[in-house]
Amino acid sequence: MSNPLLQDWETPFGLPPFDAISDDDWAPAVDAALARAREGIAAIAGNEEAATFANTIAAMERNDEELGRILGAFYGVAGADSTPAREALQRDFAPKLSAFSSEVISNKALFARIDDLWTRKDELGLSAEEERVLFLTRRGFVRAGAALEGEEADRMAALRSRLSVLGTEFTQNLLADERGWSMEIPEEDFAKLPGFVQNAATAAGEEKGTGPVVTTSRSLITPFLQFCDNRALRQKAFAAWAARGANGGETDNRGIAAETLKLRAESAALLGETSYADWKLKTEMAGSPAAVRELLEAVWGPARAAAEADAAVLEEMLHADGHAGPLEPWDWRYYAEKRRVAEHDLDEGALKPYFQLDRMIEAAFACANRLFGLEFTPAEGPLYHPDVRLWDVTRDGRHVALFMGDYFARGSKRSGAWCTAMRQQNRLDGDVTPIVLNVCNFSKPPKGQPALLSWDDARTLFHEFGHALHQMLSDVTFESISGTSVARDFVELPSQLYEHWLEVPAVLDEFATHAETGEPMPAELRDRVLAASTYDMGFQTVEYLASAMVDLAFHEGPPPADPMQRQAEVLEEAGLPRAITMRHATPHFAHVFAGSGYAAGYYSYLWSEVMDADAFAAFTEAGDAFDPGLAKSLEENILSKGGSEEAAELYTRFRGRMPGVEPLLKGRGLVAG
Repeated sequence: MSNPLLQDWETPFGLPPFDAISDDDWAPAVDAALARAREGIAAIAGNEEAATFANTIAAMERNDEELGRILGAFYGVAGADSTPAREALQRDFAPKLSAFSSEVISNKALFARIDDLWTRKDELGLSAEEERVLFLTRRGFVRAGAALEGEEADRMAALRSRLSVLGTEFTQNLLADERGWSMEIPEEDFAKLPGFVQNAATAAGEEKGTGPVVTTSRSLITPFLQFCDNRALRQKAFAAWAARGANGGETDNRGIAAETLKLRAESAALLGETSYADWKLKTEMAGSPAAVRELLEAVWGPARAAAEADAAVLEEMLHADGHAGPLEPWDWRYYAEKRRVAEHDLDEGALKPYFQLDRMIEAAFACANRLFGLEFTPAEGPLYHPDVRLWDVTRDGRHVALFMGDYFARGSKRSGAWCTAMRQQNRLDGDVTPIVLNVCNFSKPPKGQPALLSWDDARTLFHEFGHALHQMLSDVTFESISGTSVARDFVELPSQLYEHWLEVPAVLDEFATHAETGEPMPAELRDRVLAASTYDMGFQTVEYLASAMVDLAFHEGPPPADPMQRQAEVLEEAGLPRAITMRHATPHFAHVFAGSGYAAGYYSYLWSEVMDADAFAAFTEAGDAFDPGLAKSLEENILSKGGSEEAAELYTRFRGRMPGVEPLLKGRGLVAG
């Protein structure tokens, strides 16, 4: 019993005891927790007493607690601070966990108890939340193949196991490619870069033991592509960024993508569905591939028109610089930045000092305080990396949650930004408060200097904190419906909605202060920043939609033998402008291939944006971005409810109706407001 993961966690707020855990502790802890979980399922299924909600559904919720606690800590660390040992553990855990899941789903006695409860639900006197959990539990079993028999059931179990292994391999291959490539920046080109890019490149080089480098971290390569005037270097860097997961050899993800799509299609067929997209979307707000396609096409036309008009202007700038030929993808960001300076008088180098990381964290906290009464106090506790920060979240003196922020890029961290809960809110056996983690990949500054963010970085910080609020303000009994456990095309609503508060002038006036002088951003500069918030939106929308359309096409019809060929066909049919690429090309499309969460669901950001544009309009119409009544309604009807009700019902209760696409188009500046 010396394994700290298997003991009571006598730590502040019940944090995982990261200071006592070694990588050797994870495997025996998971094995022990899995063994106990198996025993628990056997006891529930073999209970000779008649099925009740308490001895079946609630018992299943409790049965997941220990394993979930350990895995929440492990996967939180594995994604943000990977090591060879942790990568090996992920490969080992994937088939084990899949096998356990398959055992639970295929347990006929257990499913019979659940099915019996559903048949008798009207006579059980269940609360609305209990009936919802029963419904979701039964639906989850059915959709996972619990009703399958014999060879079909065995095949479904094998498919689940193989897909879990493929997802892990995809993630680790991508991380290996990202970690393995860097390009030293020649001194003459380095000298021309803005100071904040120089600092980021220097820090990246120090981590690798070299001089200044550009890496494929988005927070570094994007500003490099914006400001490097050496076209050949831009092309080389962009090519490496675009080639992640497609470099041949052991880390190539193209074969994994093809096999994943094939197995997903087979799993949908076993369940009687025409395609994986049909199966996946039945339980989402969209409901069907046709509804998703209708939304994508409604936005694609205006977005492509805007992008093509912008491309013509940028190509003229390219030619004026003496370069022949068409505008290329490695040119877009460079000339778009020059055009932004010319048309909006916004120089990223001059703007960035106003967006200090610490001040933007304060801004996110302050908005949450004004809207929901939350207070954030720095806290101490065992953490998995020195860069991680910790806050105690309270309201009216009562502990609500623990919030962790891991903000800086490093070689051990996968790319992107995300929110996860190491512990989810529930009150099945007492008040369990959440432990929520935001992970970002901002460039780390030189020692002693403040971290500076771009406008997009600041939006990312607010976005992920919106997810965190969804977890922190959750107020349900059962963990399975807690926080972000909602429809995939609803989960991005709180995060995208929270981005709007960054654009509130009063927020910028208070928190956008200069890193050197401490002076607030001048009002005229603030107004230019806000006026330019939809600048280059044609490009941003098109690169996103291209990925969403490819994702849908992959899962809507027969699985392509060659995903790269199918990707090319979809983009050609859509008329993707030459100088724009997919935001996430197939070999590094982690949303879709690192797991199934966003498979046939990458559209969900856009679906949620239809709602978030309309939802913030309610505050605009009220004349107060911090309207107390609307903030209370937002918390009570959406943020606190988790998956306890259907998403459309929750949104309609907040807004009175479902929105159309017009607010989104206007919000992105794609049609006249």
